Amino acid sequence: MKPQLLKVVTSPHHSFSVRQDTLPYINNRWHYHPEVELICFHRGTGTQFVGDNIKRFGPGDIVLVGANLPHYWRYDDSFFTGRKKETVYSTVIHFCAHFWGESFLNLPETKSIKVVLDKAKRGIMVGPNDAAAVQVLIEKIRTSEGIERMIALLQCLSYFGHIPKLNLLSSISFQQTFSETENERMHAIYDYALSNFRDKLYLDKIAGVAGLVPNSFCRYFKSRTGKTFTQFLTEIRIGYACKFLIENKLSIKQLCFESGFNNAAGFYKCFKEITGKTPQEYQKEYVKDKFN
Repeated sequence: MKPQLLKVVTSPHHSFSVRQDTLPYINNRWHYHPEVELICFHRGTGTQFVGDNIKRFGPGDIVLVGANLPHYWRYDDSFFTGRKKETVYSTVIHFCAHFWGESFLNLPETKSIKVVLDKAKRGIMVGPNDAAAVQVLIEKIRTSEGIERMIALLQCLSYFGHIPKLNLLSSISFQQTFSETENERMHAIYDYALSNFRDKLYLDKIAGVAGLVPNSFCRYFKSRTGKTFTQFLTEIRIGYACKFLIENKLSIKQLCFESGFNNAAGFYKCFKEITGKTPQEYQKEYVKDKFN
């Protein structure tokens, strides 16, 4: 799977980058970079791709993405059409793993940070129990200057190192190969799937988007992502079903069809396989966590 190499710009006054994004199309494509990325979403919802992991993202989500791990946050279409009254907003931090110096992470005191950065090569999702504390530390990084800014980043990474069980996103078997000719092809596949997942997608059509015949497309997609296109599409659909369950605006029968499934039995089966819960259990658990 070929992402786009992104050039991260830092100012001459800082050794790492901290910015606030308020536009939905900023870096809104499949990409990678040698810098580690720490992102905190304050407003906006969409679909998140980190390596071979697909899930929904929304306010309060925080992700640490290791060096050269492909990722892509695609905001929902409503943020591009103006149907949403609120805008998107995220804080994004980029830093090189060795900007402190090559030997810094080999010190005994920084062992836990080195372990975190190694695990971040698969992507780390901050759990709900730690999100509020990490968000405070991210804001401290953003508002600090000078040596205090570096210390704040160390404190944040140190916090990651003390989380008992880190939630890793991409599978250990995910392998990334970089071939310039694949960049636009993979992005076109992702974009088409995200724009049309509610409809019945025909293999010859999606293969045509990729510029391949159906049999070649199936082999190509599986070799690049480690999953079939059907699995990929099902994960997107279940992700949107989770969004509707959280918003609680549709009945479960309605959201089944709104998410692209053509029968309730297939929807229930796929939902349980991917989330480990029934739609009702998922919704009840979300409500319980929200008000605890």
